[in-house]
Amino acid sequence: MPALNVEFSDRELEDLRQIAKERGTSMKALVREAAAADIARHRALQEGAEAFRRFFSTHADEFAAAFPEDEPAGKGAGRVA
Repeated sequence: MPALNVEFSDRELEDLRQIAKERGTSMKALVREAAAADIARHRALQEGAEAFRRFFSTHADEFAAAFPEDEPAGKGAGRVA
């Protein structure tokens, strides 16, 4: 399995040791679980954003009718600075 060396400050390393000890796990397992949780969170956010984009695209006309003040002034019209 590929590995990754990660540098921590002395304070971070001490905090990791303490947390691992409190949880009864190794520092390696603690860091791996944290990374895996962040990866899962990132994937879920991506999937949620994609679901929202599909929903919004499907209902774009309804959103435009409900919130006309949020619609662009004109299609193809450039913004004036």
